[in-house]
Amino acid sequence: MEETRFIGEAIVVEHDHPPLLEKRPGCPDRFVWAGERFIIVEKLQEWHDYRRRGRMAMNMRPEHAAHAAGHGSWGVGRDYYRVRVTGGRIFDLYYDRAPKGSDQRKGSWHLYREIDHD
Repeated sequence: MEETRFIGEAIVVEHDHPPLLEKRPGCPDRFVWAGERFIIVEKLQEWHDYRRRGRMAMNMRPEHAAHAAGHGSWGVGRDYYRVRVTGGRIFDLYYDRAPKGSDQRKGSWHLYREIDHD
């Protein structure tokens, strides 16, 4: 039986090689959560959600919004990764592409949930 535990916390990630595109950094090699470093040994799944939300959803013509939902636009959307870490635990994490203000133009990483496979 599969159980999911929601976490929803910001994390720090590490890449062995710096990402070529800062708004599409790809799956990290490690992340730090609650003071513990987790080493990613396998990327199990990857998916993207580039839908506009809130007021951002209303600032584009419908035909442009439909294209952006499939391909993304600057600062909009999330890149999700389901990963297995050393020891076998499975987590979903995501990169939120939205800038958090003029001083933080890059997005942020979040630990979304833990998937427990029994």
